[in-house]
Formats: sequence, structure tokens, C-alpha cells
Amino acid sequence: MKDDVKSSTYSIPCQEVVRCVEFSPFQWSCQLLAFGTATKVSVVSCRFQEEDVDLQGLDYSAVKDVQMDHGVACLAWSPKTSISMLDKHLCFAAACDDHNVRVFTSDLKETNSTQVLKGHTDFVNAVTFNPNEEDQLASTGDDLTCRVWSGGEGDSAVLKLTAPGMSVCWHCDDPLKLMVAQKDGIIRFFSLSNQQPIKSLSCGVSPLMDCDWSKHNYLLVGAVAGSDWIVFDTASSSTLDKRQAHVEGARSFRWSRSHESLLATLGRPNRQIKVFNTLHQQLHVSVTLPVAYGLSWHCALPVLAVGGDRRVHFWVVEST
Repeated sequence: MKDDVKSSTYSIPCQEVVRCVEFSPFQWSCQLLAFGTATKVSVVSCRFQEEDVDLQGLDYSAVKDVQMDHGVACLAWSPKTSISMLDKHLCFAAACDDHNVRVFTSDLKETNSTQVLKGHTDFVNAVTFNPNEEDQLASTGDDLTCRVWSGGEGDSAVLKLTAPGMSVCWHCDDPLKLMVAQKDGIIRFFSLSNQQPIKSLSCGVSPLMDCDWSKHNYLLVGAVAGSDWIVFDTASSSTLDKRQAHVEGARSFRWSRSHESLLATLGRPNRQIKVFNTLHQQLHVSVTLPVAYGLSWHCALPVLAVGGDRRVHFWVVEST
């Protein structure tokens, strides 16, 4: 285990504080990483020596810089994104400080477009694409709504919440099921067929700041609330595990996309980043940084990205 180590395994320099990071969650574009600042979204293509023995460390190249009129709060990748030799298509959503969601598309040649989705009346805390429908996305925020946008023609559904929405996740196996985490500690599951809640879970503590659905087992939901991380079994609506993560408050939670037992959290004091293995009950990474925002796991590798002070940090997690 690394304890209070300030240096990351790899890093990418940036001219500004990195406010959010997001690896593409799709196999066909898993090398892409987007990170947002107060003025732009930068997209880079990454390759790690963990996937190519001929590399030394991290090899990355700039793909696209997209200037923004407002600071970027969170990002999400569309499944239509591809940078293969025959079909280059970039598409991501950025929620910005003006309460709007921007969907950017590009052929990485001459055709670029940005569509502004208006409807939220307060800060947007999370945005995600439907992994099975490339033109459908959901967003949630402080205005007590979760909005589902289809085809860019305005919001097709507005789900009413009872507290600010902090996280939204689509069920990969059931595109009509959406999970929204509320700041008051309640995790709600909605059916998009009738736009009604079908189930809820309670963390028993607040504020709930983040929530994620396990890619490997869709019965498992993880969240951070208060100083704890909590893992739920949605089949029985029961708590499987609960542990203190950050004594002054947890902020972010992400399941690993490549390893079913790894989870990462971010919280205080300072900016602590921790990676825990639920199978071996081990803390693989415990890091303190002066500045840290956002968590994102590589789709196929045990690599965690975190935004920092003019830098994106990466940790390779040794989980064996």
C-alpha cells in the first residue's frame, strides 16, 4: 500500500486546475480521456505500458481542445465516439457553470458543432449518456430535477427529486432504468417507461455526495455519504459494507471498470484519494494532494485518473 505519497504513477501537464476528468467507458474508445478546466475541455489519447510492453510509462497525444465560455463541472462520453482509422467521431457532454449542458461533436477534421441543452435552473452535478442509445443523456443537479434529453430536442422527461441530485447512472442491461442519488442520502431508481420511482435506498446519513453502479455486478451500488463509503445490494435493498473513508467528509466514489473488487474515493482532510479492495479488505492507495477533483477509471486497465493543480494524475493500482 502507498501511504501519503504525493507523487502519482504518471501525469499529464495542463495550464490550469483540472476540475473534472473522464475516461471513455467504451471498449472501442477506451484510450480517450477528457478533462475540463475553467476555460476548455481537452481530449487526449493515452497508452500505458501496462497494455503495451514496448512503451516506457505513459504515451499520450492531444486529440482536441474545445474552448468553453463557462467553467466545466462534469463530463460524459457518448457511445458514438470512435477514432478508428475509418471512422473518426468525437462526442461528449459537458455540464457548465451556467447551468447548461453542452454536447460537442466533431469529425476531427472541419466539422464541429456544439448544442446547448437548456432547462436546469441551478448547478448541474452529473451527466451521463445512455450506453445503449447514443443520442440520449441524463443530467441532474441542485434544481431538484433529473432531466432526460433525447435527440437534442430539449428535455423529453423531467424527473422530480426531493433534494439536490448529485449523481445519475444508467443501467447497462436495462436502458429504461435510471439511478439518481440525492444529497439527503436517498438513492432513487426510476422507470423511464412511466417516469416514476420504483425503488429507493437510504444511506442513513447525509450529505450523500456521489454514487456509482458496479459495471461487473449490477446488483451492487456504491456511494459516499458523510465520512463513509457504503455498498448496497439492490436485490435485497440491504447494506453489504460500510466503512469510514474520509474523516472530514467524502466527496467522490467510483467503482473500477476493469476490476470488480476495487473502488476509489476522494475526500477530506486536504484532498485524500483512496483505493480499497473489497475482496481482500486492503487499502491499495492512500494519497494526499493539495488539489484534487474528480475520479475516473480506465475501461480496461486498473488505472485511476484524478484532476489536480495544472496536471492530471494517474495511479496504476496493483490489486493482486
